[in-house]
Amino acid sequence: MNPFSTLTGSQRINAPMVIALIVLLVTIIGFFIAREGMVPALVVMVLPGLGYFLHLVFKDPRKGLIYTFTINYFILGLTRYLPGPLGLVIDVMLVLTYIAVFFRNFKLRMDLGPARKDLSLLAAIWFLYAIFQLFNPEAVSRAAWFYAMRGVSLYFFLTIPLTFLLFGRWRDLKLFFTLWSVFTLLGVAKGVIQFKFGVDPFEQRWLNEGGAITHVLFGKLRIFSFFSDAAVFGGSMGLAGLVFGLLGLTEKNPRKKAYFLFVSLSALFGMMISGTRGSIAIPSVGSVVYVILRKNVKVIVLGGILIALAFSFFKYTTIGQGNAEIRRMRSAFDPQDASFQVRVENQKKFKVYLASRPFGGGIGSCGNWGMRFSPNTFLAQTPPDGWYVSIWAEQGVVGLSLHLFILFYIVIKASYITMFKIKDEEVKNKMQPLIAGIFGIMVASYSSGLIGQMPTGIIIYMSMAFLFMSKNYEKELNTEENEKIIE
Repeated sequence: MNPFSTLTGSQRINAPMVIALIVLLVTIIGFFIAREGMVPALVVMVLPGLGYFLHLVFKDPRKGLIYTFTINYFILGLTRYLPGPLGLVIDVMLVLTYIAVFFRNFKLRMDLGPARKDLSLLAAIWFLYAIFQLFNPEAVSRAAWFYAMRGVSLYFFLTIPLTFLLFGRWRDLKLFFTLWSVFTLLGVAKGVIQFKFGVDPFEQRWLNEGGAITHVLFGKLRIFSFFSDAAVFGGSMGLAGLVFGLLGLTEKNPRKKAYFLFVSLSALFGMMISGTRGSIAIPSVGSVVYVILRKNVKVIVLGGILIALAFSFFKYTTIGQGNAEIRRMRSAFDPQDASFQVRVENQKKFKVYLASRPFGGGIGSCGNWGMRFSPNTFLAQTPPDGWYVSIWAEQGVVGLSLHLFILFYIVIKASYITMFKIKDEEVKNKMQPLIAGIFGIMVASYSSGLIGQMPTGIIIYMSMAFLFMSKNYEKELNTEENEKIIE
């Protein structure tokens, strides 16, 4: 019996001791308001809500993963309104959910069978390599390692087993798509408000403090919605636009089909107004992968024609050149683009620097963390301009090779399972868009850090776990169908 399920909230309150505690709490709040003002009082007032939140998580650890997924989507945008290390909330939520799982099985033997998969092993190996980087003689800052390794490997390591343990049912996958679609529409809505009416005072302050350097180009605002920046917004919308578009194409329920396609078109519009050129690789490359996964000649021919037309539109025409969003997307197909040339030159510098450093310069030595903790080093002062170059610079050719092996192993195995092992069309129709999305993100991460950033990272990690549970989903649906026939 779960101890957190034995009594209702009203039964707990209906006790003299609880009533006395409530009176005491109200007295303390009044004291803080009178002596210290509203801020300390608000902290005290939040404590009961925090206690109830913990009760919900410990009663049902599955809610912990749901809350983590939700917070992950909004947390970085909140830093413009509530300054502080809010990103650490994700770490707390993941660890708290593990503790809740432990206490749920405190008197029973925990069944770790669902998490005993090769994907969990790969996540553990990648995390152990990050631990090894602590002893990298080239590493300058251990504090930088702590902050940077979370997005590089920790969230991958923690999210995969939790998804296996708590989201193993078909209804969990449907909940994942529902939450993701709703959050996507909220992100687009916020982006449209910025696009039509401008930014609010807090966002303007962020732009004034340096955000405008990369987000106001030629007098045109790159839309970032409530995400950390326009690149993350564009990449997240490109991923959602691809996945929900493909889900809509195969959905049989007319209402769900219309909804998925609406989410897809909305997300693709969000991608366009973000001005993030690299994000166009997600629907472009992802569509190619999906066409191959379908193993249908008609689909391959039709998909190939549509992809060729889209490529030709951006590469060989000037249609819509007067539109700032189309013009910026078109520049992604120009090999002579100035930013692309700068990226190539930086990679040449990294090649020379890393020739004698097979394990790299240490996690956290590049990018924002490098500028914060070791600003006078070569790696901090040379922008990596992409996820893989960052992995290469920080963890060397050994780390990059291991990382690429893990990513391609996941995609290839998931593709093999859905193409040759899964017979149920409904399961295929849900799994193959996820594979296309993951591969699209992998390609787009050449010019950005989408894999390791919120919210895209946890979305991708959960998607990987869902793919490796696809046989379980097929078995569950077949069992339910057989039970219906028997009835």
